[in-house]
Amino acid sequence: MPQIPLHYVDLRTFCYATEDEKRVEEALRTFLPEEFEIERVESEGHYGDRILVLSARVENADDIRHVLARLADLESFDQLIDELDERVTENTELFLRLDKQAAFGGDIRLGDGITFRGKVEAYPAKKEQAVENAEDVLERLRDES
Repeated sequence: MPQIPLHYVDLRTFCYATEDEKRVEEALRTFLPEEFEIERVESEGHYGDRILVLSARVENADDIRHVLARLADLESFDQLIDELDERVTENTELFLRLDKQAAFGGDIRLGDGITFRGKVEAYPAKKEQAVENAEDVLERLRDES
């Protein structure tokens, strides 16, 4: 994949008081290159319970390729491509929700728990151009796998 039309990819998940922090981090690392730094921020829930926010911003082109290659393992990859018009915002951001439980087991599925936000390059910065660029990179990714 020669060119990556993404400025960056943000991955974020929450670790609730009832969850094991190491397992939640492992689920997030399913998408990240080895030894990638994860930011941790503690927060508090409505009832005073501890919530840990784990996040990572991937900006290097090779690292973004790694994250996208993991997305290529989605069973519903063609469905994802078909839904791009609904998943790309007017701000040229691609949003996905990924299954945290499946990611802990090494599987890649759409679901709940991990938020994927990719800033799509688009010149001019219009949704239609961003959808076209995202579709192009995802189709190339699918064809390579």
